[in-house]
Amino acid sequence: MTQTSTSGRRFYRLRTPTPDGGRGTAVSVRVDTDRPDPYPLYVAIGSGRRRVYLTPGEAWALWRCLSEAVASLGDPPDHIRTTIHPTGR
Repeated sequence: MTQTSTSGRRFYRLRTPTPDGGRGTAVSVRVDTDRPDPYPLYVAIGSGRRRVYLTPGEAWALWRCLSEAVASLGDPPDHIRTTIHPTGR
């Protein structure tokens, strides 16, 4: 992934595909290095205000667990083979 800066707020987003080719569930991650608390990341799945705030250590542990778990399901689908560029909002 490419980063636009080393500070500030960045969003990374990807949608899941649907069988009919429509827009699926949104998955978003926000990185906000300017937050005053120890939780610079959040993960949001779907619409609404459901978010999980994470410390960097928690985010790395989540990444590792998810990567192992998802890898056990087989090869990644084509929609995941994409470059995600961060946005400001």
